[in-house]
Amino acid sequence: MSEVLLKSLKKVYEGNVTAVHDVNLKIKDKEFIVLVGPSGCGKSTTLRMVAGLEDISGGELYIDGKLCNNVAPKDRDIAMVFQSYALYPHMTVYENMAFALKLKKVPKPEIDKKVREVAQILDITQYLERKPKALSGGQRQRVAIGRAMVRDPKVFLMDEPLSNLDAKLRNQMRAEIIKLRHRINTTFMYVTHDQTEAMTLGDRIVIMKDGFVNQIGSPEDVFDRPVNLFVAGFIGMPVMNFFDHCKLLLENGVYYAQIRNAKFRLDDFQQKALKQNGQKPCDIVAGIRPQHISVGSGQLEALVEVNEMLGSEVNLHTRSDDDEVVMVIPTVDLTVDVSMGSRVKFDTKPRLIQLFDKESGNNLIWYDKASADACSPVCKAYPFS
Repeated sequence: MSEVLLKSLKKVYEGNVTAVHDVNLKIKDKEFIVLVGPSGCGKSTTLRMVAGLEDISGGELYIDGKLCNNVAPKDRDIAMVFQSYALYPHMTVYENMAFALKLKKVPKPEIDKKVREVAQILDITQYLERKPKALSGGQRQRVAIGRAMVRDPKVFLMDEPLSNLDAKLRNQMRAEIIKLRHRINTTFMYVTHDQTEAMTLGDRIVIMKDGFVNQIGSPEDVFDRPVNLFVAGFIGMPVMNFFDHCKLLLENGVYYAQIRNAKFRLDDFQQKALKQNGQKPCDIVAGIRPQHISVGSGQLEALVEVNEMLGSEVNLHTRSDDDEVVMVIPTVDLTVDVSMGSRVKFDTKPRLIQLFDKESGNNLIWYDKASADACSPVCKAYPFS
């Protein structure tokens, strides 16, 4: 078992600067968890506390059932890949990858077998006799990943390992990491600011902001059921459209979302959730993802300012009154003129409208104010502030 448990983990630096606030996270054996958020949100600090590279100011860390707050990094049976390559410049690629195994006094034939197997997976066999200075940045990072892979650790920690790679190699390495996690059967904690990496790699995603965890859930959960405005705006490309000056209405026991002069009767699930929460009519911010908009008819209208033809789909950058609205429309569904300067009517399905409280920023459907638990059993929500 390689379970990792973070209980109220906290990091406070000198001057009473709190970088990480009360992180609670249970990572199951062989689970791939991704910590994602903007720069300075505390994701790397959290990872470094798990690695033992940062002291824990409060809370408890358990790895494989063992309290590890004061356990030396070398005794935690973890392997870490950094954003910087951290390779020994005087050693060859082979020697860099074999170094940790030599320290453990692993027999030479076994070392050679492991190094060459990993080198083949990462396509660096041809570089084994070179030194790091003779490699490109992408090749060096693959060596750093390989150096960690050969150790078969209980927990594999990765701190933005792909950020220095070019786009093509980054895509290739993402696919290799997905294959890797199924080959080595260990637990992964992966830090990134790139939501594409988070969505494609993670079994669950931990979204952080200003040292707080905002939501924990599967990629589907955080995309379809964001618990607040920050998560909704951070996850998804293009980003979610937000409509200000909207209202949640309650008429004859039925809830409606009013976006300007358009009224959308919410679906049965939304009705049930709002009634269970005792939700009163209020000012809201309505959120609609670009992929959830259809054009050609509807209650709303917009002016097309930019038309980006991408082959199978077209991205429309439009303006609807004071709101900028991005629409992603499959070209096979286009039946109207969407050239620059044209006006289009657009619509969405009511069940796809996200309803955010104007004051708190919390999602009125998915955020439970009483228990701070999202309605979805795999989502965990924390205060938006």
